[in-house]
Amino acid sequence: MISKNLAGIGMTSQRTRSRLIQRLRDKGIVSEQVLAVMEKTPRHIFIDEALSHRAYEDSALPIGMGQTISQPYIVARMTELLAMSGKLDDVLEVGTGCGYQTSILAGVARRVYTIERIKPLLKQAAERFKTLQLHNVTFQHGDGYLGWPAQAPFDGIIVTAAPEQIPQPLIDQLAIGGRMVIPVSMPQGIQQLHLLEKSEEGISRMRVEEVKFVPLLGGIIE
Repeated sequence: MISKNLAGIGMTSQRTRSRLIQRLRDKGIVSEQVLAVMEKTPRHIFIDEALSHRAYEDSALPIGMGQTISQPYIVARMTELLAMSGKLDDVLEVGTGCGYQTSILAGVARRVYTIERIKPLLKQAAERFKTLQLHNVTFQHGDGYLGWPAQAPFDGIIVTAAPEQIPQPLIDQLAIGGRMVIPVSMPQGIQQLHLLEKSEEGISRMRVEEVKFVPLLGGIIE
């Protein structure tokens, strides 16, 4: 039985979620798998209760510590790009944040490994994973620039903050046939979402669309 908190009422109800899913379809999201996972995932539990009435708007929202929960369209777009590879046994997420993107990945991948540099955020996200019974998520407090070499190679890597250069360790940890979706800071303050694919011949890269993320920083915060 779904608890009232997870099911939502009023502005967090299933009807409100369904309207968001229709907006995502209208914006070009076509993966039924991704849309189904997003429709059943209670985004309102990932943000402060005072903002819960805005949980199913298609917009980014603050989650504290200078971080944000990504716009639903961007979460859907990045997940869809990753899932197009066909095989998602092991996925790495750099930047757990509140855990929303992680939870969507858990619905399309066999195993999700997620790294967060800010310990208080990771602790909160871990509680949400427990509430949602996401048994295929493994998390770590660490520096995302370094990836997670002990669990590599990964079929997919999603990065939820923007570096100026794509970290080489992440490229190295991508499996042959794998995909990486990552925002990259460009000149003049612009960020572009990049899709990388790794083959025996090397790395191919495609710019997808303009985005806005917090910067990817190294080190950890206790």
